[in-house]
Amino acid sequence: MVKSYTLKTKKLKTIKPSKDKMVFLFGPTSVGKTKLLTDICKDKFSVINADSIQVYKGLDIGSAKASKDIMEKIPHYLINILPPTKQFSVADFIKKADEACEDIYSKGRIPIISGGTAFYFKHFLYGLSEAPPTDPKVRKEIEKQIKSQGINSIYLALKEVDLQSYNKINPNDSYRIQRAYEVYKTCGKPLSSFSISENPRNNMEPLIIGLYRDNEEMQRRLRVRVDLMIKEGLLEEVRRLIREGAKEDWPGMQGIGYREFFEAIKNGETSRSEILSKIVLDSKHYAKRQYTFFRSFENVNWIEASKTQEIESLICNFIKNK
Repeated sequence: MVKSYTLKTKKLKTIKPSKDKMVFLFGPTSVGKTKLLTDICKDKFSVINADSIQVYKGLDIGSAKASKDIMEKIPHYLINILPPTKQFSVADFIKKADEACEDIYSKGRIPIISGGTAFYFKHFLYGLSEAPPTDPKVRKEIEKQIKSQGINSIYLALKEVDLQSYNKINPNDSYRIQRAYEVYKTCGKPLSSFSISENPRNNMEPLIIGLYRDNEEMQRRLRVRVDLMIKEGLLEEVRRLIREGAKEDWPGMQGIGYREFFEAIKNGETSRSEILSKIVLDSKHYAKRQYTFFRSFENVNWIEASKTQEIESLICNFIKNK
C-alpha cells in the first residue's frame, strides 16, 4: 500500500491564496497527469489529490494511485486518509485542501491540486452553494426509502423534481443523489437552484491547466490502463476487499474499477472479460463527462498532454511573474 504525506494540522493559519502561488492541474482519467507531475513538478511542488477514490485506504490499483516511488519524490496530500466505508464530501475536501495548502506553503513549496473530480476543483475555487442543511427527520425518511426500495427509486424521484441535478449526477453516486433529493424535500427547491459565487473565494488566482488528448488516443490509453490494472493485481485487490467485508454501498466502492465487480456479482455475472469491458466503457463515459464539466471553467489553459515543454514553460512563467 502506498502512503501519503502526513499533515500536521495543529495551529494552522487562515490560508490566503491571493498572496500565494497555486496550480490546478486537471483532466480526465488516463490523460497523463501523474507522469506530467513526475516529469516537471517534483522539485518545488507538492501534490494535493483531487480524486474522490484515492482518498481511501486500500483502494490502490483500481483508483490508479501514484506509486510509492513517485510519492517519495513528490509529497502527496489527501491520499489514504479514510477507510472506504466513510463518506468524503466536497466540504471535507475544501477543509482538508486548505489545511494542506498551508502546510505546503510553510515548507516553502507550491501546491498543485491535481486529479479528475471536477466538483472538488469547482468548489475549492468558488466555495459551496447556499443550499440549506438537511433536516435529520427528512434524511431518516429518505434512508428508509433507500433501504426498502433502493437508491434508484430516489434517483428517479430526483428526475421529477430536479432534472438539472439528475442529469449531472452519476446514477452510481448515491451520496450526491441522496443529498440533492434531501435538499428538495427539506425546502421545496431543487439543489440546482442554489448557485455558487461567481468570484473565487479568498481572491484566489491559481494557474489553471486543463489536459486533453484526441479521442482516438484517449480510447487507446483507457484500454491500456485497464490492462495494466489487471497485471498489477486488480482482481486480487477486489477479492481482498470483499474478504474484508466490502459492500457495494460503501462510498469507496462507487469508483470505476470497483463498482463493476459488485454490479457483476449482483447480476450473477462471472466473466472477467465482461467486467473489464464494462470498466473500459464506464471509463470512456466518465472521461466524456469530465471534459464537459471542465470545459465550463473559465481562464483555463487547455494544453495537449504530450506537450510537456509547453506546460513546463507555462508553470515556470507563472512562478516568476506572481
